[in-house]
Amino acid sequence: MDQNRKYSLEGYAATILFLGLIFVVLLQVFGRTGLFVAPVWTEELARWIWVWLAFIATGEAERRNVQLRMGILVEALLGKSRFVLFTLIDIIYLAVTCHLLWIGYKTVLRTWNNESVTLPFSDAVLYASYPVAALFIIWRVANRIRWQVLNKRPHVFGAEETR
Repeated sequence: MDQNRKYSLEGYAATILFLGLIFVVLLQVFGRTGLFVAPVWTEELARWIWVWLAFIATGEAERRNVQLRMGILVEALLGKSRFVLFTLIDIIYLAVTCHLLWIGYKTVLRTWNNESVTLPFSDAVLYASYPVAALFIIWRVANRIRWQVLNKRPHVFGAEETR
């Protein structure tokens, strides 16, 4: 897996989106102080950036395998059973994400002609956040499954560096 790199494409994208979010929110804050009138579109843009940020950052969490998990059952398992359980969970997660990608794609098509209230974009731009993020997630989870099958053990981020 490509964990040898500290950052990834989705990590950089999430960082840029976060900086954009800070800028837009600061525009809102200073616009309410009386220094200038904040543009009407800043609140909607902040929501849109937040949605994109959350979904894109999920791809980075998958790359690093740092998503939240309930570890009570898994911690009790050893060896092959742990490997089988992790791989089975990832296969189910991959299938669910593929299905949600399809739903997200259909949603983008359905909202293509809807206009945003204050932004000069189609609502499809907002709804495209999940299909784009799902492609990153599918890529990362498929790579993790491939790694687990080839190495016959569950993948733990950073384990390659500690050996």
